[in-house]
Amino acid sequence: MPPGRDPVERASDGSQDLYDIASWEPRTAVDRLAVSVYGSLRPIGRWLLILLGVVLLIALVAVGALGDVRDPAVWGFVLLSAVPALLLAAYFRRIDVTSEEPVGLLLGTFVLGVLFAGFAGVLNDFGSILQAVQFGTFGVGSVLFFYLVVGPVEETVKLLAVRLHPYRSDRFDSVVDGAVYGAAAGLGFATIENALYIARFAEGGVFSIAFVRALAGPGHVVYSGIAGYYLGLAKFNREQAGPIVVKGILIAAFVHATYNASVGVAPGIIADATDLSMGLSFVAYVVLYVGAAGYYLYRKIDRYRAAYEAFDAGAEQDADASPERAEFDGSIRD
Repeated sequence: MPPGRDPVERASDGSQDLYDIASWEPRTAVDRLAVSVYGSLRPIGRWLLILLGVVLLIALVAVGALGDVRDPAVWGFVLLSAVPALLLAAYFRRIDVTSEEPVGLLLGTFVLGVLFAGFAGVLNDFGSILQAVQFGTFGVGSVLFFYLVVGPVEETVKLLAVRLHPYRSDRFDSVVDGAVYGAAAGLGFATIENALYIARFAEGGVFSIAFVRALAGPGHVVYSGIAGYYLGLAKFNREQAGPIVVKGILIAAFVHATYNASVGVAPGIIADATDLSMGLSFVAYVVLYVGAAGYYLYRKIDRYRAAYEAFDAGAEQDADASPERAEFDGSIRD
């Protein structure tokens, strides 16, 4: 039985009005009210999420989690720590073969990445109870925490920043755009996370913590770039949009969690196996790991570029710039 139509509708010869029997369209005042309410609730939900993000950020400032917001030295180190992530995000924008994404959309995505980091902080705090889990004499709680909470939560909230803003724009008109906007969301998330770490541990040496955060920031750009790529793929594959989005989050969360779970152990192994100091071993591991994850994302973008050029997709894109909407979009334009 082919899906999509009720048996009554399939059997009908079209002579009978099947409104409210097997088909529907807005006819009555109640119908139109239902359409209006549905169309209004979705953008209200989006703005409520944004408002909640703003409230959480204000709360962080109020409790001093961001340190003295009037201290230019702290913010100077925060900006410096974000430079590597910024350069990486700019690189992914640069290698987008389709079109140069507008700065306004990228900036908006960056801001949402900053705001939605508060959601991750709250959810991570609730999930941190897993860190107490033991398996015999082995403490596996931290590993569970990274794989079941930190990775999935942080990659989901970063992807939410893309879904609520650039995804809805006509400028999001190719699969690879998802990686570009995902990288922008990752940059925003990394920036506020750097600020929190620098403010919290500044007394122990602001330069050293800023340096560590500068190394960690590009990871957020790469991980959310991966999830964003699959969100872009979902936008143009409407029948499988949901599973594609989930696949992207699963991959990004796994790569993210593996970094968190290994970065405290691997540098020591490298130091024991080589003549490198612990500090250099840490730098080497982070650069190699994030570099490998970045290469994975680069290869996806490069394969897209090769196909785009091979099929002369630029001419097709100019001729038909309206992408088919995914089921992930909803049925009413919001």
